[in-house]
Amino acid sequence: MATRTLGRVAKALIAPALALGATAGLASAPASAAVWSSCDRWGSTTLNGYTLYNDIWGSGAGSQCIWANSGTNWGVWANHPDTGGIKSYPNAKKVINKSVTSLSSLTSSYNVTVPSSGAYETAYDIWDTGHKYEIMLWVNRTGAVGPLGTSQGTVSLGGSNWTVYKGNNGSNDVFSFVRSSNSSSGTVNILPILKWIKDTKGWFGDVTIGDLQFGFEITSSAGGLDFSVNSESVSSS
Repeated sequence: MATRTLGRVAKALIAPALALGATAGLASAPASAAVWSSCDRWGSTTLNGYTLYNDIWGSGAGSQCIWANSGTNWGVWANHPDTGGIKSYPNAKKVINKSVTSLSSLTSSYNVTVPSSGAYETAYDIWDTGHKYEIMLWVNRTGAVGPLGTSQGTVSLGGSNWTVYKGNNGSNDVFSFVRSSNSSSGTVNILPILKWIKDTKGWFGDVTIGDLQFGFEITSSAGGLDFSVNSESVSSS
């Protein structure tokens, strides 16, 4: 369920680093030494044009550590209790900074390895520059997780079939597209989705797309679970 707000982003910039489960988490990193790792609550770095965030933003969180070989090959070890509420959204961010009408293409490919237990979804989280609108694309999900808002029916867009949800978290509108079947790899043509929201539904105007994030929104991962992005790419023109 999408409940993140711009306030979460601002807090990440000012909150002191908080070491969480460093020994256990780093032991779960790949055998080849990662070029970067962090167990800090708000740990982040930039690698080859992508900004990585550990982003443990929810209440009641456990421990989590992020590692990266590059901005497009990274993962986390997370041990969050089996309680309700989202605990974290470790992700890699690419900045787009183009309006919907000025984009001629916006696509992304992904290949992930995710656990069979726990409660989480693998999702894109796309924001306009004013942080009034949040577009989530759920490509897989496991456990007791669900999107914010009410169902708006189904649609076939960007190479997949989705159930669409529309809601508001008190700070911004949230449009969630939940894939009809789980996928661990594929390519999403994102621009037709944005144009459908703008032109077909009229839910926003010609907004400027700012941050395009991809990662794992984790509700629970009791006992410690590994999530990996084997490869990822974002391209726009």
